[in-house]
Amino acid sequence: MGKIMFDEPMKNHTSFKIGGTADVMIIPSSEDELVSAVKLCRENDVEYYIMGNGTNLLVKDGGMRGAVIKINEGLNKVDVDGNKVYCQAGALITGVSRVALIHSLTGFEFANGIPGTIGGAVTMNAGAYGGEVKDVITRVKAIDRDNNIVEYTNSEMNFRYRGSRVVDEGLIVLSMEMELKLGNYDEIDSIMKDLTLKRTSKQPLELPSAGSTFKRPEGYFAGKLIDDAGLRGLRYRGAQISEKHCGFVVNVDNATCEEVIHLISVVQKTVRDKFGVELEMEIKLIGED
Repeated sequence: MGKIMFDEPMKNHTSFKIGGTADVMIIPSSEDELVSAVKLCRENDVEYYIMGNGTNLLVKDGGMRGAVIKINEGLNKVDVDGNKVYCQAGALITGVSRVALIHSLTGFEFANGIPGTIGGAVTMNAGAYGGEVKDVITRVKAIDRDNNIVEYTNSEMNFRYRGSRVVDEGLIVLSMEMELKLGNYDEIDSIMKDLTLKRTSKQPLELPSAGSTFKRPEGYFAGKLIDDAGLRGLRYRGAQISEKHCGFVVNVDNATCEEVIHLISVVQKTVRDKFGVELEMEIKLIGED
């Protein structure tokens, strides 16, 4: 059986460690429970929000009305059949990359260290170090707006930079299948270790954050623009531009959502005034003030 919790602090469910309470949080333990929870909310006009591991979310201080449906450990099955890997939406991306390594399958190394779940990765076409989820996915199973279980091939998913058909049509990812290639275990392991070292040395993983705060503006790097604008280490109360990587806003002292948003707005205005470049948030802002 899944879990149902009331007045649940969202800061306990996000990597930013920020956010007010959710009226109801539902953590389903199977696809059937997930489908039933979504259907129940829709049929009774209950507002709901689907989340994964909360690694890309900034939740407002007023919290979440209605129901938050969290897809994680109850839906995290990973199966391998030859060079095909089947993953449920709640499986952690890094965990899937480790399973691929164990089976000497190459093509998913780039994902090692990306926080979050497979459902989120499919939704936002997650990518890093030259690779994207769209490069390996063969099919996606999801719930559509009419509560039907639907399947799409890669070409039908409308994958693009940080977007997909899931975003366009309000789909809820249940699972995905990807096709990798048989490789050499030691070579795959070496690549993954190298990428892990790059992440840990360059990103402020020791502090709560929601990952890269801004999307990459065309022709630029957000972190470099922020650094060149003289904003490295800029702090507003509990929120700070990371000293380690200027593309990250970090929670250094029990920051509130309001404090993070204020700091983000200062960064956006400064970069716009100095370089004429608009920085768009990559993290997702949800909830009520």
